[in-house]
Amino acid sequence: MGFFTKAETKAPIEPSRSPDDVNNLMPSPPDQKIENGDANKSETKEWGYDLYPERKGEAYKPKWSRIFLGMEGQESLDKMKCEANVFWCVKNSPLVKLMMGALRSSGCPINLRRHISCEVCDTSVTGGYDPVLNQVVVCQNMARDKGMVQGVLTHEMIHMFDYCTSELDFRNIDHLACTEIRAANLAHCSFLSAMMQGDASIFDIKEAHQNCVKTKALQSVLAVRNVSKLEAIEAVERVFPKCYADLEPIGRRIRRNSADQHRAYHEGPMYGYDV
Repeated sequence: MGFFTKAETKAPIEPSRSPDDVNNLMPSPPDQKIENGDANKSETKEWGYDLYPERKGEAYKPKWSRIFLGMEGQESLDKMKCEANVFWCVKNSPLVKLMMGALRSSGCPINLRRHISCEVCDTSVTGGYDPVLNQVVVCQNMARDKGMVQGVLTHEMIHMFDYCTSELDFRNIDHLACTEIRAANLAHCSFLSAMMQGDASIFDIKEAHQNCVKTKALQSVLAVRNVSKLEAIEAVERVFPKCYADLEPIGRRIRRNSADQHRAYHEGPMYGYDV
């Protein structure tokens, strides 16, 4: 999952932004009063805020039926577990440590309390990146173990890295497609992932990874932008060759059950990253 709001310009991760700065960069936030209620609702959905209720300033209210079934009602405990998993990944995951070092070396250091937030999300997503607040969101109700949290942090920190180091305009669907391609390429797809998505078989190994990346990027664009599937496909195809070849800051595609994570971490200083 990627951006659920848009970013217009290159900007470092800062402790805070003034309201004027945010308004200049971003669309009207969902809780801003708009005379036409339908327009507000449409904008909220268009930019993906509907997938992250706490981003709209709403307190999460569990349903009694789900509490009775034991599926909800332990949000405080879930948040504590999520934050513990985040802390573990920051201390132990080679990829997360590499991403944090790359962000720090690029002038965008991460403060855990400021830039990473565990929240209840829609069940269709496991995480997201909010460039308005420069925060990675980990969905505490969906990413419940260290492995999933590591995947979310790595994926979303790639978006954060792109926002930090590049002049991005996410009103431009090509820019959104590019960062989604990069995140899927570096943090999501393996041959097993491609098999599970139906993008590969033992007879189609050569293109398995590329097909997996395209599918994942397409899904992410459609999830957070109110565009047609054809528009999303065309955007992914337009930018795919260039963005698929861009391996910064990890430097390699990570194969599952391999030492690639550790190799990437140890190679970080060779590319100027403070790890």
